Amino acid sequence: MIIDKKIEPSRSPFIRGRLSVMLWANDLPGIAEQVGDAVRLDGRTFKVTFVGGDADYDSQRAAEKEVGWRIRGKADMRRPERLFGLAYAQGRYWFGEYGKSEAVWLRHNDKPQPYSTALGTRVARAVANIAAPDIRRGLRVVDPCCGIGTVLIEAISMGIDIVGFDLNPLALKGARINLAHFGMPDVVKRADMRTLEPREEGPYDAAILDLPYNLCSVLTAGERLAMLGSARRLARRVVLVTTETIDDDVARAGLTITDRCVVRKGKFERQILACKRS
Repeated sequence: MIIDKKIEPSRSPFIRGRLSVMLWANDLPGIAEQVGDAVRLDGRTFKVTFVGGDADYDSQRAAEKEVGWRIRGKADMRRPERLFGLAYAQGRYWFGEYGKSEAVWLRHNDKPQPYSTALGTRVARAVANIAAPDIRRGLRVVDPCCGIGTVLIEAISMGIDIVGFDLNPLALKGARINLAHFGMPDVVKRADMRTLEPREEGPYDAAILDLPYNLCSVLTAGERLAMLGSARRLARRVVLVTTETIDDDVARAGLTITDRCVVRKGKFERQILACKRS
């Protein structure tokens, strides 16, 4: 898939890397012919790696070698100063700078204040991406039931402007400890999300709501509906995480489900619902 947009490769847990396209051609000799004139290393080392396309192992290595031979400079297969990628997609060969994704979210597994039923960091990062698919100046996101801050940490690490609220003072204490552990600002306050109102400048652009579900946080039907209604009031778009099928309640709260998926861990399932105001 070719995307005409510069995406930070470590932003999403589902992106392995980003190829910033410099050259393209209908065949491999065409790319190789262009590379020699287009690439200037200024004394730095380099490596060419095949990053995508329908080719077997031997063909990939041969393509790397054919293109790499045309670059004037010293190759370094282990620690290159510049990494180039070569891909075959949409009937063409593509060449450019390649940035590998770094699994930042895995570092966030090691929290000083963990919680057994909190979202995994990979899912939390994906949810934050769904809520804020691009980072624009002024884009505001809220996590009105933030718990120990798992979603907040992933969002902040991607540069998303997000704030969190929770009614449980122990959860907020844990969130503050976790945020400080990763050098992140204290963006949490104590509040009941059902009484929260949008800020003076208007509703948030998106809300992320992981509905409570464990034995200590059993919701009545009325409480859940009130939380969904509050999420609708707070934000233009809402990403819901639930362990139950709540489609009827979502509709009653004035939200429309635009997309959905199921995340499974063993027999345990979470539904992730992308919603907008009806």
